Amino acid sequence: MTSPDQPVAPDAARVWRPGHPVPVGGLLRQQRHGGGDPTHRLALAGRHWRACRTPQGAVTLAVTEQDADGAVTAQAWGPGADWALAQLPDLLGERDDWSAFEPRHPVLAEARRRHPHLRQGRTGLVLEALVPAIIEQKVTGQEAFAGFRALVRRHGTPAPGPGATLGLMLQPDAATLRQVPSWEWLRFHIDPARSRAVVTAARHAEALERAAGLSGEEAERRLRALPGIGVWTAAEVRQRALGDPDAVSFGDYHVAKDVGWALEGRLFDDAELARYLRPWAGQRGRVPMLVAAAGLHRPRRGARMSPREHLPTRDQMT
Repeated sequence: MTSPDQPVAPDAARVWRPGHPVPVGGLLRQQRHGGGDPTHRLALAGRHWRACRTPQGAVTLAVTEQDADGAVTAQAWGPGADWALAQLPDLLGERDDWSAFEPRHPVLAEARRRHPHLRQGRTGLVLEALVPAIIEQKVTGQEAFAGFRALVRRHGTPAPGPGATLGLMLQPDAATLRQVPSWEWLRFHIDPARSRAVVTAARHAEALERAAGLSGEEAERRLRALPGIGVWTAAEVRQRALGDPDAVSFGDYHVAKDVGWALEGRLFDDAELARYLRPWAGQRGRVPMLVAAAGLHRPRRGARMSPREHLPTRDQMT
């Protein structure tokens, strides 16, 4: 068997010199759904690994941290190798332009000073972002990540090249998602409302992928035209697939409360957060992003959301 120390020759490779610092691991972590996400293996043998389905086919992508000369080296295996390497700067936040953002608050100004290289990457892959976002609707992170992990392990496929040896898996493709039986979704802790939304999205996969070329608002309209996709889910896709700086996860259990606590010393609800963010129109997503990057969140003293006990336990989802 091969290992990261016994490399398989890549199908394509690239050295990218962005001309500015790029926190490679942090940017790829934006696309990961929990530490056990089978589509990502970060900081393994000096590289960060990602498996995805591109418009040209499956790919395993391995990316190094930026070296002392400012270079980021990437290798790719599989039919999607050229596409993934061409898209590498987008994935690592090259399009993310902060020049129009005004902190307007000393806490945000300090957060930006401390995190000057913070960026939002974009994958250009809508279904890849949409499926886990649907699974994460209105459940605990533990339950959502376990459900997504189980779905990928059961219905995904091994990643190309060394990816399979490393345990990397590709998300199920649209055709496979459409065929997952209802009882299996329940076994993965994914209730009928969410599984129906995933299957519906898979039926419209081609049209949804074209949303990657639209503005954030236009993409949201296309996404929300499907049943089971609301404001929160659309925002999660806009952030990851489009790198949209205006996307805010309204409806999140923490975002509004944490922003209000960090910036005004009181908890906001979604309506208050929407009003508060108006001065940052076009850049609203930067505010919760900076709050999170600075580690600012309200004290977690209240009752926590618990996994639902009427569904199978996590031990049954392996």
